[in-house]
Amino acid sequence: MPVIKSAQKQMRQTITRTERNRVIKDTYKAKIKEVKKGIGTLDAKKLQEKLSESYKLIDKAAKRNVIHKNNAARKKSQIAKLVKEGKAVKVEKKATKKKTTAKAKKK
Repeated sequence: MPVIKSAQKQMRQTITRTERNRVIKDTYKAKIKEVKKGIGTLDAKKLQEKLSESYKLIDKAAKRNVIHKNNAARKKSQIAKLVKEGKAVKVEKKATKKKTTAKAKKK
């Protein structure tokens, strides 16, 4: 924990900003997953709507400097390519890593 008042305030600000950025990131990532899941199942019109919504969220994240503008362009390009090809993509959940302690490693 920081001792200096300005460092304490900076820590509070960092926590607030991190939470705000996390919400923005989670929303556009969820929308991208919807697009990927919908490639094989949704009709073209609904898929195009979801694609444009995901573009909007990605652009908003880039505008707010949550992600870099080139990163945003790359993400938009990748999902557009997937939609154009029409290939269904298997969306997997991330495997959570188990934290191992030093004691557990020694055994």
